[in-house]
Amino acid sequence: MNQIRRIVTSHDGSGLARITSDAKIAIPPLPGLDAQGAVVWTTASVPADNTSDSQGDLRDVGATIRGGSVFRITDFGPGFESPMHRTHSIDYCAVISGKLELVLDGGEVVELEPGDVVVQRGTNHVWRNPSSDTNCRIIVCMIEAFPVAIDGTALEQQF
Repeated sequence: MNQIRRIVTSHDGSGLARITSDAKIAIPPLPGLDAQGAVVWTTASVPADNTSDSQGDLRDVGATIRGGSVFRITDFGPGFESPMHRTHSIDYCAVISGKLELVLDGGEVVELEPGDVVVQRGTNHVWRNPSSDTNCRIIVCMIEAFPVAIDGTALEQQF
């Protein structure tokens, strides 16, 4: 099973920075998909509480977290294609390795390479790994957002 190293910082009683944890975390398979993913950290609110909210690795979340943020890492297998989906969040996505295509419901397709970033603003989209032999790894930070409204009608989450 794939792993990444997660280092979490905090403060001691006098306000000096310290390492709270330094551990390998698993990136387990996502059920029914040729993909793996792990939630690296979450916050219960935005702005985040860096004084007392130290359980970001234990919080159970879905795609997004109401009122908070989710930081995740995902590996897409060769040929992977997600369903068309939309979340009520603003997502900061960065390709770490491999290649990825962002497909929008309006028909646009953008090819992404390592170092490319996407600011996903509540749009309906597909993630597709065009490679036949190489995984793609992305990191994503998702922060709850108001639903996009068109002519007064909110667009629904889909996934």
